[in-house]
Amino acid sequence: MTARLRMRSLQKSFGATRALRGVDLEVGPGEVHALIGENGAGKSTLMKILSGAHAPDSGTIELDGKPFRPANPMHARHSGVSMIYQELNLAPHLSVEENIMLGEEPTRLGWIDRSRRRARAAAALAELRHEGIPLDAPVSSRPVAEQQIVEIARALITQPKLLIMDEPTSSLTDVDTKNLFQVIHRLRERGVSVIYISHFLEECQEVCDRLTVLRDGESVGTGAMAETPVPQIIRMMVGREIADTYPRGEREMGEPLLEFRNLAGFAKPKSATLSLRKGEILGIAGLIGAGRTETLRACFGLDAIRSGEVWMESRECTRATPGQRLSDGIGLLSENRKEEGLMLNRSLADNLTVTRYDPVSRFGIVQAGAQREASQKLMDSLEVRAESPDQPVGELSGGNQQKIAIGRLLHHQAKVLLLDEPTRGIDVGSKVQIYRLMDQLAASGKGVLFVSSYLPELLGVCDTIGVMCRGTLSEVRPVADWTEHSIISAAIGQTE
Repeated sequence: MTARLRMRSLQKSFGATRALRGVDLEVGPGEVHALIGENGAGKSTLMKILSGAHAPDSGTIELDGKPFRPANPMHARHSGVSMIYQELNLAPHLSVEENIMLGEEPTRLGWIDRSRRRARAAAALAELRHEGIPLDAPVSSRPVAEQQIVEIARALITQPKLLIMDEPTSSLTDVDTKNLFQVIHRLRERGVSVIYISHFLEECQEVCDRLTVLRDGESVGTGAMAETPVPQIIRMMVGREIADTYPRGEREMGEPLLEFRNLAGFAKPKSATLSLRKGEILGIAGLIGAGRTETLRACFGLDAIRSGEVWMESRECTRATPGQRLSDGIGLLSENRKEEGLMLNRSLADNLTVTRYDPVSRFGIVQAGAQREASQKLMDSLEVRAESPDQPVGELSGGNQQKIAIGRLLHHQAKVLLLDEPTRGIDVGSKVQIYRLMDQLAASGKGVLFVSSYLPELLGVCDTIGVMCRGTLSEVRPVADWTEHSIISAAIGQTE
């Protein structure tokens, strides 16, 4: 049988950086193929070549046995290759419907057939079990998780023969992930090939037939997923053993640092009550749209507070701007690093130090040498893969960008860290590193408020977990009182 896709000896450099050093990849018709590797291993670069965003320096690509060299993403899409990018690639000023059908609008007598466009967009959302997303709403007004659903729906509109999914579940809950897996199974039955990129190895085991592992721009292993144990995959990925996935040292909880008392926004949250203590990691679980992100944004002063109170170190401080929150010692890591978390066109050093210039300035003037030195220390401690502190942060892989966003909170010396999906798009080695960092921060007396859609990490790293349901956070209990089943039950408003 002719392979759906065959890539041989692909190489690609960006200046002095060799992103791909010689990659081989083969995917059969109707096969779900996992592409696995650490951040910076070359996965996204390889897929951007396949989807027409980049041209390779050398190597060959065949699609259904014929030479394939896409001139641009639209050429690739019309050839049957669609890609769902890890970083959302939507037109924020357009509606959900317009984004889903962008470039594929049905026409009649030279005019857009709006009724057919609406029907096809609704059908795409229905296939993903998300009929409730309003088609007329500006896509920028929807939560990041819903935007990811829109991105997936848009990729399915063209009925591709090869679909590339780059971290498609990174913002999805367990329920939405299972719905997506059902879609993948239906695509497989129709003969559609899927390249599935994910740092969640258990997801790859569940949905993928075969795997290829990349390390430092080279393919270092391939085989049947069912015959390849997870420890072997990790060894291929990182070249070493990784133990203690959820490291936990000795930490002692003290007095409350941050408290919400019936906190409510104008839309969400409807009511949130919690107490985050010194030395505590408090996790917040919930379904998409439950109000977790809105709760953190209200706390940080980004969204208006309608009622309720916020207390910091026994001091009532409900109404505050983000600048005042930073002065209070509160730092926020946004779930949307591309739009809110980073200045992509500025250097790593600028991004790391922007909220606290005192240590790197003199008489109010930033000292470039001191700024670079402080930034390099943070980069070394977080194992950021970059050329230098002067490199634009937009040139880094998604995982390394996330490390820079976290590094800024460390440089700011925040007492309370509001972390919204901090391991989204992060490889398994970097996840362990971030879990260890969270543990160390808590052990030093800081408080960590941790939003995550990935239940194993909530249960693995948190001292306390609260569950949001329809805008209300009321179920806050010690981690020992929770299981994955009970968290899901609380998230959907059911008791066990």
